[in-house]
Amino acid sequence: MLHAGRVLRFDEVRGYGFIVPHEGDEDVFMHANDLLDEKYQYKAGSEVEYELEMGDKGPKASRIRLLGAPASSGGTRESTPPDPHGDYSDVLSPAELRGELTEALLQADGSLTGDQIKRVRSSVIELARSHGWLES
Repeated sequence: MLHAGRVLRFDEVRGYGFIVPHEGDEDVFMHANDLLDEKYQYKAGSEVEYELEMGDKGPKASRIRLLGAPASSGGTRESTPPDPHGDYSDVLSPAELRGELTEALLQADGSLTGDQIKRVRSSVIELARSHGWLES
C-alpha cells in the first residue's frame, strides 16, 4: 500500500532522512538507496509517496518517489496542490511540529531520554494548539 508524506529532512551527503506521514503516524526513516528520483531533488518539505516497511529500528520507507516533480523515467506525474500557507508558513501540522521538535531536542541535548522528549513535545504541542499555531 502506498503512503504519502512530506520530507522532514534529508541529508544528501549521509544519504538518509525522515518523512512525516500525512496520516500523522510516527516519522518514517528514508535512505538514499530507496529513492526513485535523484537524491539532490529531495528537500525538506518535498511531498513524497512511498511504501512502508518495518525496519530493525522502526518504520522505514521504500520505493520513495517525489510527487509533483518531473518523472525520471520519462513518464508524467500528477502535481500536488499548492501549499495554502506558501513556502514560508508558520503553521504546521501536529506531526510536522512533533518531528521538528524531536530533531531540535536531539540536537540541543543528545542525552535526553525518549520519555523526556515525549513529555516536552506534548507540552509544546499543547501550547501551540492553545495559540492556534497548528493546522486543524
